[in-house]
Amino acid sequence: MSLHFPHPVPPAAGERIEVALGVFWLRMPLPFQLDHINLWLLRDGDGWTIVDTGFPDDGVRATWLRVIEQLDGPVKRLIVTHFHPDHLGLASWLMETTGAPLSMTSGEFLTAHVVWNEIGGHGARFMVEQFRQHGLDEERLAKFEKRGSGYRKAVPALPDYYDRLKAGDTTTIDGRSWQILIGHGHAPEHMALYCVELGVLISGDMLLPKISTNISVFAATPDADALRWFLESLDELASGIPDNTLVLPSHGLPFVGVQPRIAALKAHHEDRLRALEESCERAPKSAAELLDVLFQRALDTHQTMFAMGEAIAHLNYLEQAGRLSRSTGTDGVIRYLRLQQQSTAH
Repeated sequence: MSLHFPHPVPPAAGERIEVALGVFWLRMPLPFQLDHINLWLLRDGDGWTIVDTGFPDDGVRATWLRVIEQLDGPVKRLIVTHFHPDHLGLASWLMETTGAPLSMTSGEFLTAHVVWNEIGGHGARFMVEQFRQHGLDEERLAKFEKRGSGYRKAVPALPDYYDRLKAGDTTTIDGRSWQILIGHGHAPEHMALYCVELGVLISGDMLLPKISTNISVFAATPDADALRWFLESLDELASGIPDNTLVLPSHGLPFVGVQPRIAALKAHHEDRLRALEESCERAPKSAAELLDVLFQRALDTHQTMFAMGEAIAHLNYLEQAGRLSRSTGTDGVIRYLRLQQQSTAH
């Protein structure tokens, strides 16, 4: 079964499209190769709930002001799926502008603060050392050192308070119950929202229709099996969400087809894992040496950050699954070698 896209034309900036009863689609620009984010505006009684906030940019702020001015009631609540700048970046500003409170998970709220403040193993200096251990050359490391905290530059301010949502909770919006579903791998405690009555899943970055969600390993948790966590989260979605559900992703078009999309993502990652295994067949390789295997294109500094995190996540998965061995050389670089499988006589 292929995916179905019931709304093939995205809204222009400042416009909104009703994709389900009381659920409206907004789209805002991003200053990256991935050039947009989808945001969601939900009717909530005599007012509105906003899901995700967009990237802190004067143009996005101006668009939000136009949208808010056109609403027929107050913004009563902000819900943020996870801590990344395109999702949380304008939360403080929107809270000040609208007076609405913020709801999110503790894992995402607290991670935002430690990354912003570069403490607890999070931040540029820790990331640089992590990438050095995984073989990235000094020229590219120097660019990360010079850039410093990309997160602090992208998120000018963070909220100091929030209402906590957690796995198993339900929240009521416009009299309808939305289940809080938690996914791991892309972010520590990423929240998706599922309404059985509407047949709608607001998936955030956990389930995208075309691209594969970035799965990275933080320096603070160097042995994290983030890819396994992500794949297990997909299995949980697959078992609990009917295939005729309308999925509202943060990037790309709304789609129907939960099961085939999850199957395609799992096949994609297994293909990448096998390619890494084969590349480590004859000699041990570092994550940096394997970037070309996973990403067959030129990478700028911003993209290299995600690429290194993704490579480490895949290598951690393979090592912990017993498919690669891991060793640290006299140069301090971590490398991986394929474990020889016993041949089976036929």
